[in-house]
Amino acid sequence: MTQWLKHLFFGFLIGVGGVIVYLSPAGLWLEEKLGLSWLFHMRGAITAPNDVIVVAIDQPSATQLGLSIKPRLWPRDIHARLIDKLVQAGARVIIFDLIFDSPSTQFEHDEQLVHAIKAAGNVVLTERLSYQDVELFVTSDNELSPRIFQEGSDQLLPLIADAAKARAPFAVPKTERVNHYWTFKASAGDMPTVPVIALQMFAMPIYGDFIRLLQDVDPIALEQLPRHVDDIEDLVFKLRHIFAHQPQIVQKMQARLTIDSNLSSATKKMILSLLNLYSSHEKNYLNFYGPPRSIITIPYHHALQPHLAQYPSTPIDFKDKVVFVGFSGATQSEQDIVRDDYHTVFSNPDGLFISGVEIAATAFANLLENKPVRPLPLVGSTVFLFLFGLLIGIILLVLSSRKAIALGVLVTVSYIFIAYSFFKEAVIWLPLIIPILQVALTLIVVWVLKILSFEDFLGSSGPDEILDRIIDEDEGRFLGVCLATDIEGYTTVSEAMDPSDLERLMNEYRAVLRSAVSLHRGRVMDTTGDSSLSIWLSESVNPVTRKFFQWSKKSVNSDIRIHACQASLDLNFAIAYFNKPNTVPLPTRIGLHFGGMSLNEKDGAYRVTGDVVNTASRIQNANKILKTHILLSETVASDLKSFLIRPLGDFLLPGRVRPVKLFELITHLQLATQEQLWLCEIFARALNAYQLKRWNEACEDFLEILEVFPKDGPAQYFLSLCLHYRENTPCDSWPVSRIDSK
Repeated sequence: MTQWLKHLFFGFLIGVGGVIVYLSPAGLWLEEKLGLSWLFHMRGAITAPNDVIVVAIDQPSATQLGLSIKPRLWPRDIHARLIDKLVQAGARVIIFDLIFDSPSTQFEHDEQLVHAIKAAGNVVLTERLSYQDVELFVTSDNELSPRIFQEGSDQLLPLIADAAKARAPFAVPKTERVNHYWTFKASAGDMPTVPVIALQMFAMPIYGDFIRLLQDVDPIALEQLPRHVDDIEDLVFKLRHIFAHQPQIVQKMQARLTIDSNLSSATKKMILSLLNLYSSHEKNYLNFYGPPRSIITIPYHHALQPHLAQYPSTPIDFKDKVVFVGFSGATQSEQDIVRDDYHTVFSNPDGLFISGVEIAATAFANLLENKPVRPLPLVGSTVFLFLFGLLIGIILLVLSSRKAIALGVLVTVSYIFIAYSFFKEAVIWLPLIIPILQVALTLIVVWVLKILSFEDFLGSSGPDEILDRIIDEDEGRFLGVCLATDIEGYTTVSEAMDPSDLERLMNEYRAVLRSAVSLHRGRVMDTTGDSSLSIWLSESVNPVTRKFFQWSKKSVNSDIRIHACQASLDLNFAIAYFNKPNTVPLPTRIGLHFGGMSLNEKDGAYRVTGDVVNTASRIQNANKILKTHILLSETVASDLKSFLIRPLGDFLLPGRVRPVKLFELITHLQLATQEQLWLCEIFARALNAYQLKRWNEACEDFLEILEVFPKDGPAQYFLSLCLHYRENTPCDSWPVSRIDSK
């Protein structure tokens, strides 16, 4: 798979993952529970429109009037007095969030309430929704019919209900936190709710302009509407039917509004609110204005005596207002007595929730201002999340971890600001939590993948990017295998050849070297003259980063040492094959060492330094003395079970204070011949005798090896030492062998 396809595939996974989460119940829960809450709290409280007022039944009013805090125990004649006061003050619509479903103990109070409601002509009563589960029954085919759930409103006391201008329920979900309500209940025959009825009644003064506009765009639709409205509920039903099923009429009326110069801006705004209400989805998200009592709230006893009350410092003005009457406790203790409150994003920490009547008033105010919270449409949200995840996955995968984190944080902060701006200015609710999770998940995956150096999967990090990451994130320090090579007799070869021919030969030689190293995931860092330096990157030296490798069953260090050994064997074979047709052979010595190194970059060139590099070079040089081709240090050879490796003992290399255990890499264990296996077995026995100073026994074994392998360098080297030490006492550093020449 090419590099760009892997980037695309990774971004595709992030994008699709975001869409799947968003469409799941968990996605909706995350966005509502966290995302919407964050947006509200970032925006803070705002001023509610002054066209809506809540008259609150609360403890102060109950105390002043000598009544119980429970609204159902209040005498209904007091509500009649309130209606008369509100009508005298010019209230346009009065909504009672109280259920009058049974007669009171005093019939004359009911009559007074009925008389006040009829005289007002603008009172809306709240009904209670109920659910009926229709029992299963057996059909003529002896099969059970499907279960049917019916929803409708409970009947109010007919005497009072018939006096009202309209009746409607107010439907909110029974969930942990209220975020939305229904404008129309499809499960109850598209029944309109209280905020809808209230808005239509409030908008009746501009009804003539509304139907005139409708006549201009669709005279046929106008025939379904009455010229003079007596039944508000019937009018709302018909308007909903027209605009919900014929969206083109809405578009035409909206376009006509923009060019109609005869209408005031307030009238246009009201018509737009109606059009959006009747053509929108049945579920509206509440645009809360703030904590409890953000809607103008007046105690009941103040509303009964407006000439005596100033709230908070100016006379109460009910003229042309929509007034909601219901229980609204000012303290938690009040709410504990009358449970008509709901947990919302603005519930107070002290436990004070927003009352049901205030939520109904908030819903109406949202419709009036045409500013409910508008989620991004489902198609728009899914397309956005997919494209966002796709781009984030591709871009962050290309960058180094540090740059990816910086960009990820920048993108997250920028997106939160954009989402906040949309919410504050246009009340548009963009997905918030899931994009943040997409960025976070991408950063985690990219970081883990790059730390583990899974370049097989990534294919995304070229050598420069990986090395830049080491320089940026780990101050240039890393762990890895260093492979040093050198051509035997290169000085003699170069002296005898024409420079151009030598350059051509060396270019071909270096191509062979690079191919073998690159094939096994190594990097050729330097090719100066006849020498080369290659590395295999392992874990970071950063101790925090290194923890990621401890749970890996397969050691990353073992992996890169295996790759380095495989590259060494392939390089040795490739060089031998390369030398056959050439009149000038280039026998190559190889040395490998593992440990911490330092990387730096200057003018686009990378340079690796450190003791490991120097030691690898010295190990490579030891091949000259031992007449071998590939030598490993103990840090490379340890626990490598897939190769045939011959231990050669401890050597004090030039310039080093501590000895290094050297091993000869012979071949892959599965490819080893019986002679090679015998060689390693006899050599180990001979070396053990040598280290125990059993000179004669060691000499016999080394001589036995040379009979089969006359050119075996290690056997020749240690045989000469045995013969020497048999006549001379070993030095103090014995059995460490000293190599003085570089």
